Amino acid sequence: MDTNKKNRELISALMDGALPEADIELAMAALGTPAGDAAWRRNHLIGDALREYGGPELSPGFAARLAARLAEEALPGKRNGAVDETAASAAVAAGPR
Repeated sequence: MDTNKKNRELISALMDGALPEADIELAMAALGTPAGDAAWRRNHLIGDALREYGGPELSPGFAARLAARLAEEALPGKRNGAVDETAASAAVAAGPR
């Protein structure tokens, strides 16, 4: 297991408000390391740049098409080509963001 990668994922999820409560203590410990501090700062710089400069305009339906393509990807433990119909339907129903 790559501890630095896991810590970066924890910090990113914390910043996004998507970190499960059970992992908050781990994320806080990761923030106390030089690598964790660097990840925190780097993620904020990326977020600031995206907000300031925006991103490319996405074509209508982009999010739905991307979700459908991702749903077609094989997941660990699943047969190649197996599609999670529930996830694909939910993504398409959500429409573009």
